[in-house]
Amino acid sequence: MQVFHNKSKIIITCNKRLSPYLQQEVQALGFEIVRSFSTGVELFGTVNDCIKLNLNLRCASQILYSLKAFIAENPARLYKELLEMEWEELIDFSAYFSVTSNVDNQFITTPLFANLKVKDAIVDRIKDKKGIRPNTGSELNKAVVHLYWKDDQAEIYLDTSGETLAKHGYRKHPGKAPMLEALAAATVMATQWDAKSPFINPMCGSGTLAIEAALLATNRSPGLYRMNYGFMHVLGYEEEVFFAARRELKDQVLKNAEFKIIASDISPDAIDIAQKNAKTAGVDHLIEFMVCDFADTPVPEGAGVLMFNPAYGERLGVHTLLEATYKRMGDFMKQKAKGYRGYIFTGNPDLAKKIGLKASRRIEFYNGKLDCRLLEYELYDGTRRTDQDL
Repeated sequence: MQVFHNKSKIIITCNKRLSPYLQQEVQALGFEIVRSFSTGVELFGTVNDCIKLNLNLRCASQILYSLKAFIAENPARLYKELLEMEWEELIDFSAYFSVTSNVDNQFITTPLFANLKVKDAIVDRIKDKKGIRPNTGSELNKAVVHLYWKDDQAEIYLDTSGETLAKHGYRKHPGKAPMLEALAAATVMATQWDAKSPFINPMCGSGTLAIEAALLATNRSPGLYRMNYGFMHVLGYEEEVFFAARRELKDQVLKNAEFKIIASDISPDAIDIAQKNAKTAGVDHLIEFMVCDFADTPVPEGAGVLMFNPAYGERLGVHTLLEATYKRMGDFMKQKAKGYRGYIFTGNPDLAKKIGLKASRRIEFYNGKLDCRLLEYELYDGTRRTDQDL
């Protein structure tokens, strides 16, 4: 199987509601999208194309290269179809592989059973051809095979990513309740920040929003922070293709970008974590960190983007305290950020009403399984407008 040079269906997955931002990224890389859906996009290409995609995409989770689509009414038919595939040309018999799946079939009560059937077919095929059983397990740090199986429609893929792409590799110190890097990148993209005017991030926590803003502004791709992918463990992998793509990432970094990013938090520990994460990402010199109450965060005059990711009040006993905090955020934006576009990312519409400003846009996201909104406020000079329709 010449998967590195033969074209096939490619599915790029992402968290729900990130698809529009993933589409922007894929098209910017010069790929034509065949189909888009709520959790990803479909295109056509080779595994070498997947290398470029893996290194560049900020909003993606997995990049799957289709090997075969077939009818499988039950586990026995699934096993038979997979046993006929030339796995010995894809997976080193002395190596390790793992299996993941997305299954909706009447005979399958747990995806672990489907995974086992896939593993059995691959192991039995390689043992028959090579005389040695490859090792298998749940770790995703080597070759990864993915099964999609709905009713009697089955498709088997190479997961060219392995570990999820949604984590960008620089956050060695996550802090408390951090926003997933892919989500943070998408929310910054949603603000349409011009990467020239100031980007202000009070309540920065572990610094993910400020760091992703700096990465976008300097064209630093996630592939700069990662050296292991699923495609590296497939037979036929040419490491010179990977290193050539990685050199391109380094060459495209903007060295003289001019912008100001300010990130503040009342917690010294949070700022310490944020600074360490920014240093790992190579952007610590591009972000001005400070320990202060959010209301004391300096906001340069003119236009820019100001972005909050406050607590949502999920725990009992904190909701009343947060009502006051959300009101103070609204007052801060109204009084100190005139001319800016303000953004508040929240999963609590009741608290959002306490902001006391009318949102010009409500952009839908999920944070895990929590239904969230990125609320946009045009912070004009003038009188306060109340928000009655959040």
